[in-house]
Amino acid sequence: MSATMHDPSRGRWIPWAFAGAMALVILVNGVLVYFAITTFTGVTVPRSYERGRSYDHVLVEAARQDALGWKAEVALEGGRLSLVATDREGRPVPGRVEGVLLRPLEGTEIPLAFVPTGGGRWAAEAAPPQRGQWDVRLTLFGPNETAFDIRRRVIVP
Repeated sequence: MSATMHDPSRGRWIPWAFAGAMALVILVNGVLVYFAITTFTGVTVPRSYERGRSYDHVLVEAARQDALGWKAEVALEGGRLSLVATDREGRPVPGRVEGVLLRPLEGTEIPLAFVPTGGGRWAAEAAPPQRGQWDVRLTLFGPNETAFDIRRRVIVP
């Protein structure tokens, strides 16, 4: 029988491999924690729990708007935002319009000054500073100041 010789320097790297693997895991987790803390939180509605508890009001408002039978078409072309509003029979809805362009991620709001162009049509100059998705949030105040909420998403090329 031959005796096997044991070289103590041969396995010295094994504890360092475990320590290096743990250091790599800690480094990767640190990077993930950093990006989780510094990027978009996902919260777009403040106090969402309270708002959710009063969702019946949202449903009542949606039913009121549906009963109006108004339709709205929104278009963003060449730095100009246009709105066309018609009633159930296709007749133009008279009134005034207020609203903003909202960048969903950053919360950037651009107020819009609508000018009536006749026949249930309005237009506003809109020059968003960035390309991408923008939300159009408008309120049409029709006859007797009846409010009609209009929300559309537009893409700025």
